[in-house]
Amino acid sequence: MEKKPAYRAPALEKGLDILEALSVSSVPQTLTELSRTLDRSPSELFRMIGLLEKRGYIIKDNYGYYLSLKLYELAHTHSLVGHILRAARQPMRDLSVVTRESCHLSILHNDELLVLAQEESPEKVRLSIEVGSKFPAFETVSGRLLLAHLNRDEFETYCRTNPQYLDLTSSQRENLDAQLDFIREHGYSVAENDTHYGVRDLAVLIGNTEIGVTAAIAVTSLTAKRTKRQSDDTLEILNKYASIATANMGLSSKRTFLS
Repeated sequence: MEKKPAYRAPALEKGLDILEALSVSSVPQTLTELSRTLDRSPSELFRMIGLLEKRGYIIKDNYGYYLSLKLYELAHTHSLVGHILRAARQPMRDLSVVTRESCHLSILHNDELLVLAQEESPEKVRLSIEVGSKFPAFETVSGRLLLAHLNRDEFETYCRTNPQYLDLTSSQRENLDAQLDFIREHGYSVAENDTHYGVRDLAVLIGNTEIGVTAAIAVTSLTAKRTKRQSDDTLEILNKYASIATANMGLSSKRTFLS
């Protein structure tokens, strides 16, 4: 049963309802349409809409009201990487404790995979990766995960301009395409002996592809000590903490591919 908040702010809730309703509408909305969508009377919404318009959060034209870019501007006054790091820090710590494995956080940066952070396993014998390391994106589990979540234009630009991708043979490109198709279908990226023999990497996405805010959280483990059941459990746990990291950014998990 969902717990009700101890305190309410009706005016704030009304303003947020208006902004969220406009955010999912592809066309401007009139006062009457907003009233119908939010199940509130026009008189309830009139003053709040006027205030939001005055403060620059919404704009009115001949067809109705729509969102301005002010929320976008506010969101981008802080470093995106900083947001991702803060959101993922505690979930990664918890993930490494629960799985007893090291995990790391990566993004695409200038067509390469850049490792932003790492949480080491609490075990005495553990795998580690240097923060700040860069790798060709298509050669890593996390990199392929992020490539698979690019929109069509971004992916085609990558394929057309990345020197290392252009050096691939036709069979290597076909193999990469098959790996990306698997990721798009299943929602995770996995490989054994990809970068080092005897090492298994498993990665899932955090963020929201619809707004282009994505990163990869990966767990790295030794294949010799893992059973299939353990691997399945790791994926479930990894998805759990990735969802927490995404929620910490104030985002919902949405995936779109090559649109």
